[in-house]
Amino acid sequence: MNKTLDIAAAACVVLCATPALAEYMCSYQARISAQDKFNSKGDPVVTGANKSSVAMAIRQDRANYHKFRLRDREDEGDCVFSSPNARQRLQNMLVRGRISKHAMYAIRDGNPLINVDVYTDHVDVFLQDEDGWRGRGRPPRSRVR
Repeated sequence: MNKTLDIAAAACVVLCATPALAEYMCSYQARISAQDKFNSKGDPVVTGANKSSVAMAIRQDRANYHKFRLRDREDEGDCVFSSPNARQRLQNMLVRGRISKHAMYAIRDGNPLINVDVYTDHVDVFLQDEDGWRGRGRPPRSRVR
């Protein structure tokens, strides 16, 4: 009897301590261009090839899209980042998400076309290339569930 309770207690600890999986919300593509690398005051937002710095460029891209209506031809709408508070959360969401070092350098040094997969607690960023989509199997067009 005690052995059964011990096993049940151990299973509960493992299962109860496992965080819930984040739910997929939508995807969008965006061109990160020169206008996305400066804030509305004209200060540069990309200072390095790290998550925090490139997150600022992606956040500025969303501000340009939603607030200032400064859109690159390939920019698409998203399901989350229309408000200033939501765009502020974007930076933390990227820190918890995935982006390759190559993508970070591309954002810092160039004007890449990216695809952003938005989940309830993080975002994953992937580069698109001329061969097509190279992300997690979702097409580069916006998809809202």
